[in-house]
Amino acid sequence: MSKMIVRSSLIKSLVQPCRSASTLADDIFKSTRYGGKYTVTLIPGDGIGVEVADAVKMIFKQENVPVQWEQIDVSGVLQTDASRKEVMFRHAVESLKRNKIGLKGILHTPLERSGHSSFNVALRQELDIYASLVLIKNIPGYKTRHENVDFAIIRENTEGEYSGLEHSPIPGVTQSLKVVTRAKSERIARFAFDFALRNDRKKVTCIHKANIMKLADGLFRSTVQKVGEEYPTLQVNDLIVDNASMQAVSKPQNFDVLVMPNLYGSILSNVGAALVGGPGVIPSACIGRDYAVFEPGCRHVGLDIAGKGWANPTAMILSSCMMLRHLGLESHANRISTAVYDVIKEGKILTRDLKGHATTEEFTNAVMRRMERL
Repeated sequence: MSKMIVRSSLIKSLVQPCRSASTLADDIFKSTRYGGKYTVTLIPGDGIGVEVADAVKMIFKQENVPVQWEQIDVSGVLQTDASRKEVMFRHAVESLKRNKIGLKGILHTPLERSGHSSFNVALRQELDIYASLVLIKNIPGYKTRHENVDFAIIRENTEGEYSGLEHSPIPGVTQSLKVVTRAKSERIARFAFDFALRNDRKKVTCIHKANIMKLADGLFRSTVQKVGEEYPTLQVNDLIVDNASMQAVSKPQNFDVLVMPNLYGSILSNVGAALVGGPGVIPSACIGRDYAVFEPGCRHVGLDIAGKGWANPTAMILSSCMMLRHLGLESHANRISTAVYDVIKEGKILTRDLKGHATTEEFTNAVMRRMERL
């Protein structure tokens, strides 16, 4: 198996301008540039998705970023017209296959049994976008209960509890299969260790529940430990997921790089977001061998505030900056991300989730004004 290498500028770029080229992997795909521009698939998402995607488009237009959007408006279709679900899903998949890179909002998955399965999960499985990378770090100048928080959550994206294999053999009884394979556990473990090594991280912690799920999580844990033997300069340890949750809210400074199966990553990403400002400020990258999709790090659709102008576009904007660095467009990414952090640090124009009163548009305009002065 070839090794996945992640360059150091990816993580550093989220809080400060980077000086070196940033590609997610030395042996990963390359997006094609036509006519001086990259074509990127844009899937705005449900809830606040259109509002925060519009913020990114406004900023990119002002900055003259050499990106043209191929927008796939899946939003709402999956809830209102089941017959079009597969058609729209195929459109999105084919667009990503053509462009190899995408920016995506979160798509709503209904709780009702009759509702459609998760579009987000299906997309990752279809394209084998197997690694979710979420960076949890304090925003300079924005005070939260915990300071000096700086850790990465790396989550296996394609199996585990999200395998989607469940049925009801008899009324009142359901069975759900959690699938863990050695091959995919090794792949995500190697990704985590390479990420740590390239980003000057010191410790990789495997999060699991092997004391109860001795076969499934036991296999994941032992595989991570085995891969860790190939990285003698890194400290390797493990934590049971309930203990990890307690540590996250009491001593998050002890965390460095965390690697885990799917469900635990989803939960701890949300816990981590709460430590540093909430779901509106956490970007992420979902990475595979052939494709990469950038999206907010917490899977919050924001249906309750959709259309009110309250959405914080920071997570989507910073996700787009991660995308720009992946494309090698560092100067644009630096200007945009610096402007976002400057506006938040100044504290005068903040959205409601950051204890302010600004609308999505007002925050976006503040970022664009700041960009003009950089």
